[in-house]
Amino acid sequence: MSSRISRTARTRTGALAASAAALLSAGLLHPAPAAAATPPAKTPAHATAAVLDLDAPGSTPVVRGADRAYDTASIVKVDILATLLLQAQDEGRRLSARERDLAEPMIRRSDNAAANALWRQIGRAPGLAAANKRLGLTATTGGTGTKWGLTRTTVGDQIRLLRAVFDSTGSAHKGSGGLDAKSRAYVRTLMGRVVPEQTWGVSAIGGPGSGKALKNGWLQRNTTGLWDVNSVGQVTVAGHRYLVAVLSDGSASMSDGVRLVERAARSAVA
Repeated sequence: MSSRISRTARTRTGALAASAAALLSAGLLHPAPAAAATPPAKTPAHATAAVLDLDAPGSTPVVRGADRAYDTASIVKVDILATLLLQAQDEGRRLSARERDLAEPMIRRSDNAAANALWRQIGRAPGLAAANKRLGLTATTGGTGTKWGLTRTTVGDQIRLLRAVFDSTGSAHKGSGGLDAKSRAYVRTLMGRVVPEQTWGVSAIGGPGSGKALKNGWLQRNTTGLWDVNSVGQVTVAGHRYLVAVLSDGSASMSDGVRLVERAARSAVA
């Protein structure tokens, strides 16, 4: 038993290290600064979680912590895809082969080059804002210029976005309304096929076989060296489908942030 636990821990640590290495190679993660004579003061990490039971009639999101704004990091990629799909719906078409070739790695592998291309295509922050208005998001602000990862959002808005993807209610019309059934199914499918090394966060809720679809985000701020770590998605526990959003900042390392997010997610659903 102990050897299996040790192997699992080593595998997970290696996966997190690989994710950080990918960001470093993409130029989105800065190398750790050389040790200073006086270490910076420690800033406590913060996390906010929100949960909505989709199978409880009339339920409203339960928020644990202050529903303040956090950096999205890569969870904004779900919002980018939703915007792309709304724009395609308005044009009376499905996504092109090129768009699918970008959307799928953007969600499943968190590919940053694909996100860069689609961020430009949707019209960057103004395009995102127009889609979010239709989807009911009220507290999300797109990152300036090319900095989609510095979009700011709240757990309340992330639950609204997840509801636009996973809830079957609502209407879709050209120029108004939300995602249609085919668009919702497409986003759900990609979120359900995230590569194994990125299935942490809200996926820690529930046991084997429980339905899980998610998107995670992680970003080390070059001004502080601290980490933003986020996780959003749907999990099924005891026959109920829960939408879960956990946003955090101020962690000393990515692994610390992952542990913080998973604790917050478990506590919120419990």
